[in-house]
Amino acid sequence: MAKKILCTKSTESGKGKFDMNNINLNKKRRIVIKLSGSIFNTANGKESITKYARMLLEISDKFQPVVVTGGGEIARHYINIARSLGSDEANLDIIGIEVSRLNAKLLLVTLGDQAFSQVPKNLEEVALAAASGKIVIAGGLHPGQSTNATSALIAETVKASKFLNATDVDGIYDSDPKTNRDAKLFKKITVKECMEILGNESSMAGTYELIDIVALKVIERSKIPTQVLRSNVNNIKHAINNNSKYHVGTEIVIDPTLTRAATVKKRS
Repeated sequence: MAKKILCTKSTESGKGKFDMNNINLNKKRRIVIKLSGSIFNTANGKESITKYARMLLEISDKFQPVVVTGGGEIARHYINIARSLGSDEANLDIIGIEVSRLNAKLLLVTLGDQAFSQVPKNLEEVALAAASGKIVIAGGLHPGQSTNATSALIAETVKASKFLNATDVDGIYDSDPKTNRDAKLFKKITVKECMEILGNESSMAGTYELIDIVALKVIERSKIPTQVLRSNVNNIKHAINNNSKYHVGTEIVIDPTLTRAATVKKRS
């Protein structure tokens, strides 16, 4: 029989407010997963969200997932309209954050009482939610900060054993694979090399892609094992379980002795 996703029983006190008296010590390793906002698109939203919820329940037997949801096309839609109406970038960032939190709530509803009952709005609330031992679902936190940077800071805060950045592409390339058919995918890349490639990225609301400079600096200072990969449930499970037979995406490494030439592999 399939594992039921929707749950109604609450194991948290009161009306779901943060209660330090109910927080249990959690011995599971924490995995931070940044999910692409594309999984919440209206075309296949219900099916996609349910599939990811089942995956999170499956991996939560051994690990504690701490998930950050992106805003995706829905956020870009509202941001583009607001920009055309004259909104400044700070308010556009807030719109993106609100949409990402709505996406988080959709996933939260699907997981029921297997997840912490609220979407955290700052790092302190993330830490409290993680201490409950339940699956944690967050959206954006601060204006001017991508969900990639947010995810890295959350990974640092909860002392995650791994940070998976699940995106709409297979990993990090030496050039844009959408415009260059000969672009090469890195199997591994150093933080420094990644900064060189991404140095010219846009900081406008709704345009953040893959991973940004802030996220990379957090990854470097806290030595967080990080992998950028295409977002699908099998890829995420392979990455979490370190499946050597099914290497996916690009691993971002701290070791400065790793040369770029040794990390590149051709697109399949």
